[in-house]
This record gives sequence, structure tokens and C-alpha cells, in this order.
Amino acid sequence: MSKDTQAVADTDPVQIGFGIDIGGSGIKGAPVHLNSGELITKKYRLPTPEESSPEAVGEVLAAVVKHFDLPADAHIGVTFPGVIKNGVAQTAANVDKRWIGTDVSEVTRQATGHRAHVVNDADAAGYAETVYGAAKVQQGSVLVLTLGTGIGSAMIHNGVLVPNFELGHLELDGYDAESRAASSVKDREGLSYPEWAERLQRYFAHVEFLFSPDLFVVGGGVSKDHEEFLPLLDLKTPIVPAQLRNKAGIIGAAVLAAQNA
Repeated sequence: MSKDTQAVADTDPVQIGFGIDIGGSGIKGAPVHLNSGELITKKYRLPTPEESSPEAVGEVLAAVVKHFDLPADAHIGVTFPGVIKNGVAQTAANVDKRWIGTDVSEVTRQATGHRAHVVNDADAAGYAETVYGAAKVQQGSVLVLTLGTGIGSAMIHNGVLVPNFELGHLELDGYDAESRAASSVKDREGLSYPEWAERLQRYFAHVEFLFSPDLFVVGGGVSKDHEEFLPLLDLKTPIVPAQLRNKAGIIGAAVLAAQNA
């Protein structure tokens, strides 16, 4: 028995969830302690197949699940980089376009033998922040925005996820918003943090005007440098960095699957 399998076996099964985060470069999963939101073991990660078709990704999902030797009745949570409606992918970002129109939950079930609850990746990460992370005591409307290759977004109102709340593609000053304000653009154009913050100011002020949230949470890898740019923003809404970082998708997928079991 592997150490990961033993760690799962030693935890009360009622308190365990399991999440898998499908990304354009890697697919990673881990069991999650549902009381604390902590990972019970280290994440197990495999590269996303170059041909990231449903069949190829299904094989990787099976390998990730097999690594942990889950109970047969385990209900797993899966994030997907695209709009999800009733388990079916409506869009696909950074993965094969053959996913569009595909029932991701059924692909997962056939590949792994487990029932699956599928959710948009930004929704999963954002929801995790409201349950275990930076917004866990916040009432009202929370907008979680991840600044990375693009801009991911999640809206949670009084603890309830509003799915597929897509704000990365808002038109702003004649541009797709993420083409101006994503952290990848900062890197590509060599912008300093103050220069990038001017673009973020325009974006966040526009989103604030449209939705009047009670809290902004900013995620993505660049959030580790939040002291370099968040203090430069002038907003009415409090804005804080995300806490769960690259674990958020796994954690959110696991807790949403447990709630929808």
C-alpha cells in the first residue's frame, strides 16, 4: 500500500472528498479533508496529453484516480477549462476542441468507474476561497478573479456559486479585457507593476461598477506578489489576495462533488 493510499485509509471516509483539476499542461488530483479544506496527501500530477482529446484525457484521469485506490462508491469532483452546463462542455480553453459538446462527467465515469461532478475550473477555485480561504467569513457577493494566461472569474452570493460567470472576455475600451489585463500580458509586454496596475484599475473599476461586489479576491500565480500591485488600486470594494493558490481547483471540485453527491 502506498503512503498516499494509507493516508486516505487512515482518514474518516465521511470527511474525505476527491478532486481533479484538468489544465492545459497538467492534470492533478488529491483527496481533500472536507472539514478543513486541507489536502490529505500531496497532489499527484501527470502531464496533459499533447493531443488532449476526451479519450486521451480520460486515460490520464483513470491513472490519477488509480494512484489513490479510492473506494468504489467515491464521488469525485473534476474541474474543466471551459463553460460547463449539466456536465457537458460548451467551450474548451487550452484543450482539444473535440471536448465541446462532450459530457465530461460521462467521460470521467467511463474512464475511472466513479461518478463525477464537473465544474468550470475558475468556479471551483473561487468557491474554495469562499469555503476555506480568503472569503470564508464574507457575506453578500464575492467576485474571485484569477489573473493568469487569461482572466478567470467566479461569483459566489451568500455562499451559493453562480456558475459560468465569465468576466475575462468583457469588452473594455474596444478590447477583450483579458487581452489587456491578464498577467500573461504583463509578462509579454514587459510592463512594470505600476504600469500593469493602471490596466487593472480600469478593469476592476468597470467590474465594480457593473456588479457592486462586497469583496474582490485575486488569484493566479501572480497573487503571490500582491503587495506589488493591489495597494495601487483605488476601489470602493475591499480587495484581497487568494489564499489557496494552486490547490484551489482541487479543493473546490472536491467540496462541490460532496455537496452534489
